Amino acid sequence: MHALHKLLFFHLLTSLGRDALGGKIINGEKAKKDSMLYMVSLQNNKGHVCGGFLISEDFVLTAALCNNHLTHVILGTHDLSRVANGNKRFIEKIYTHPYYVNVGLGKDIMLLKLSEKVQLDNRVQTIQLPTSEMSIRDNVKCQVAGWGKTRSNGTTVDKLQVVDVSTINKHVCKQKWGGLPDHVICAGGYNTNKGFCQACFLFGDSGGPLVCNGKAVGIVSFNKDGFCSYPNFPNIYTDISKYLPWINYVLKQKTC
Repeated sequence: MHALHKLLFFHLLTSLGRDALGGKIINGEKAKKDSMLYMVSLQNNKGHVCGGFLISEDFVLTAALCNNHLTHVILGTHDLSRVANGNKRFIEKIYTHPYYVNVGLGKDIMLLKLSEKVQLDNRVQTIQLPTSEMSIRDNVKCQVAGWGKTRSNGTTVDKLQVVDVSTINKHVCKQKWGGLPDHVICAGGYNTNKGFCQACFLFGDSGGPLVCNGKAVGIVSFNKDGFCSYPNFPNIYTDISKYLPWINYVLKQKTC
């Protein structure tokens, strides 16, 4: 990234403050009950904080920006107003990427080790990650889901929402933002009225997966502001495939 573009980009993110965080699914619909069984609600003592997704029986993948006094996760339900005791798992250990500082510098990725393994069944499933580093093509149709707000100045929802988005050319995305951190994917929020938007706090869709061709390829990271009029700035996701060595290293630390 050129020095001037980097300066302008980081100034933009700084001026946006916490409004730069992903927070809402816009112009989506309720997820079907038998779909997206890998979705996880990250919670603290006040309730829902962020989204995440199950990648093994005892690990959840999410965004590093979601590290906000997390205590437990909820699995196996699309409706956060109807949570049974069996849906809850406490968080045993948090692994934030060692070089994460803020979303403007990238590396917005985090793993959560659960206190006990989850029983995989017709309510809870894992989602597959890329098996190697990859570069996703332009205009690939993908999905993003979450429990955030559905419109600007709206209220958060209890029932999981999902929306279709398409990947955006990296050069176009970089030009619109005036620069980008390394290892991100752009999808939705530009030349469309669909995608995720922002919340003033961490409650919402942040940390949820960008799912393309049945695999989780990205993690909801940031966007421009708290308004949901989209045509100017693409949505930004962490590119999971670029962090596979780190993910695999952490998954092997079973006794840490």
